[in-house]
Amino acid sequence: MPRVFRIPFARTLATCALAALTLTVAPRDAAAAETSFKWRCQSLWAANSINMKLFTAFTERVRTMSGGRLDIEPLADGTVVKAGEMFNAVRNGILDCQNGGGGYNAKLDVAFILMGDLAGAYERPEQMQIWYEYRGGKEIARELYAKYNTRHVGFVWHGVESIPFNKPVRSTADLEGVKLRAPTGPVSSIMSKFGAAPVTLHGAEVYPALERGVIEGTDWGTLSMNDDLGFHKIAKFPIYPGFHSMPATDIVVNMDRWNELPDDLKMLLEVATRDFARDMVQTLVLADEKVVRDAAGSGVEFVNWSAEERKKFRTAAVAVWQELSEKTPAAKKVVDSQIALLKELRLLD
Repeated sequence: MPRVFRIPFARTLATCALAALTLTVAPRDAAAAETSFKWRCQSLWAANSINMKLFTAFTERVRTMSGGRLDIEPLADGTVVKAGEMFNAVRNGILDCQNGGGGYNAKLDVAFILMGDLAGAYERPEQMQIWYEYRGGKEIARELYAKYNTRHVGFVWHGVESIPFNKPVRSTADLEGVKLRAPTGPVSSIMSKFGAAPVTLHGAEVYPALERGVIEGTDWGTLSMNDDLGFHKIAKFPIYPGFHSMPATDIVVNMDRWNELPDDLKMLLEVATRDFARDMVQTLVLADEKVVRDAAGSGVEFVNWSAEERKKFRTAAVAVWQELSEKTPAAKKVVDSQIALLKELRLLD
């Protein structure tokens, strides 16, 4: 007598349901997997700079990790628009995304500046990254950027800036009467509280102004960026390790382009941006340390401020942040949440 195999009714239903699910869902998944996106993304970095090379490497990783589904063309500074016009170009769909800086958007809301660089706040970039990832910064940024038809994917810090002076400036007291190039904004306001005399100069004017003694120091970039521009030849007393400024660029996407992406590519882009930030910071740390090693015998003296003097600077900075925080609701959120973290990290009382 032939054997009869009885398949439980419930299992039969489950098998049929799974088959039906496969028939209905698989084509949609396959279509999503085959959809590709071609973006143009401009950076504020110059074509041959180390920063631009790192940005290009970021876009290549995105292309590889996505299997070519998200192909971002990296464009150097000025390729399509000037750096100060990039955000509007992204908002209006002229560019799909940017590696830009919030400081260019200050006229829209001062919160853009305070998010990208709370001057005098932190000792290291990863402390500000804690604020962005775990203490509300991401939510505040995305809420603000969404008002302008953009998605804030993440910040990309480019190291801790250093100020080279032509004489030793070892404390807040030594800033009294010092003339230095500094951008208009929080840094200038903080320096002024200690009696410094900040002036605004275009990039091409900085070196000759230092050479002629028109200024005695310059707030420009990281130690290695300053060294590349030759500032240490005439301003041989850089503050290092720096602390007064550790600005971030960003990855910002046009909201319509962002909404077109499937969820897996959105997450991939967020993770790749975090990796880009690590790549940028650590690469520039190595570049800065090479400057220190190569400076032996050059007469350059690296001035490291004490913890006490750094705290004096930070305390003065708080008053500037709080004044700016009264300008918009977003600015207040940015400042209040970062002050709370600074207390948590014991950088403020």
